[in-house]
Amino acid sequence: MTERKKIILANKPATPDAEHDAFAPRRPPVRGAGSAPRKRMTVEEAEQAAKAREEAAKAAAQAPAAAPRDESRWPGERPRTPAPRRDERDRPAADRPRDDRPRGPVPQRFDDRRPDPRNDQRPPRQDPRSQAPRGPRQDNRPNTPPPPQQDFRKDGRRAQGPRPTPVQQPTDGSVEHDGRIRLSKLMSERGLSSRREADEWIEHGWVLVDGEVVSELGSRVYPHQDITIDVAAKTQQAQRVTILINKPIGYVSGQAEDGYEPAFVLIRPENQWKEGDRTKLSLTRGHLKHLAPAGRLDIDSTGLLVLTQDGRIARELIGEDSNVEKEYLVRVELPENPDEKNISGVFPGELMDKLRHGLMLDGIELKPAKVSWQNEQQLRFVLREGRKRQIRRMCEQVGLKVVGLKRVRMGRIVLGNLPLGQWRFLQPDERF
Repeated sequence: MTERKKIILANKPATPDAEHDAFAPRRPPVRGAGSAPRKRMTVEEAEQAAKAREEAAKAAAQAPAAAPRDESRWPGERPRTPAPRRDERDRPAADRPRDDRPRGPVPQRFDDRRPDPRNDQRPPRQDPRSQAPRGPRQDNRPNTPPPPQQDFRKDGRRAQGPRPTPVQQPTDGSVEHDGRIRLSKLMSERGLSSRREADEWIEHGWVLVDGEVVSELGSRVYPHQDITIDVAAKTQQAQRVTILINKPIGYVSGQAEDGYEPAFVLIRPENQWKEGDRTKLSLTRGHLKHLAPAGRLDIDSTGLLVLTQDGRIARELIGEDSNVEKEYLVRVELPENPDEKNISGVFPGELMDKLRHGLMLDGIELKPAKVSWQNEQQLRFVLREGRKRQIRRMCEQVGLKVVGLKRVRMGRIVLGNLPLGQWRFLQPDERF
């Protein structure tokens, strides 16, 4: 209730109804309806409040006026001495009282005690490093060894003790190479196994060098040392299989790409060529493990595709030093005259010589190839290398378009009568 309403109630004459309403019992507030209603004042309480206000007003009128508030000072700041009169400013400083000395300008109320950069007359601060001549940066850090690094095992747990710091060999030629090479590389060069097989055998302790077992990966040996393979390794290697498949058009050799399936999906028991397979082996899941193509065929080509688990065969067919022949039958046509039937009769001989030797792909000269006419529209290629789409790109350089390509031989293994889309195991007595 406001003060004005209280005064009105105090001056209002009392009525029986008003007195009844004033002293009537209050109903309790409803829970959840907000705060409780405010208690109303009685007539006597309103009269007493009016008298108290009148007395307070009379006391305020009789009290002396308070000093005005100094707005130039911060709260809690000591009061400043007023500035001296003009006649006292001319007095010497020694004769002038301490409190009468002239003061500076009164700071404003909201002064942040920092000099205004617009009125700062001090010269700009210069960095002493900018005056020094530039030169090579020197490392003044103390020569302390780096903290030891912790080693981790294969299972992810931290090994006990710090990792030994590798010894750095000088690069000025004072230390000569001792001529040793990695054991796995030497085994691959000798044709004993692939590098992956060699590392696996070394971990199992199946490799002996001069009669001593070597079980540490990355071991180095001299090229003249004798290497012996344990019987267990040879048995495991003999159990690895090689599969020959007649790949149809529309399948890729390796991983699936662009929605096309790999030829690997054709290796199923129902697709095995029973008549030409003399191994009498039945396909198992173990035969499909680590089965990789050795020599690719593009999606538009057909013919012999080799998938093997044996690293020796893969290195023999597609290694950097591979010298195995791959034979292809290639059907071609003339782009400017697709209806020409006797292409062998109109094709220039000098371009045929260029197909055999003299072409370059990706800036690298190709090895000599055997190229001859199989019939009027078909060429026979025999290559000792396998670049990406090599035959198609070779024919384009001499003005021929390849319309069909089939691989019929890899080394001494021929496609023969293997039906399209079927496969067979490599025989134990067959060699590439």
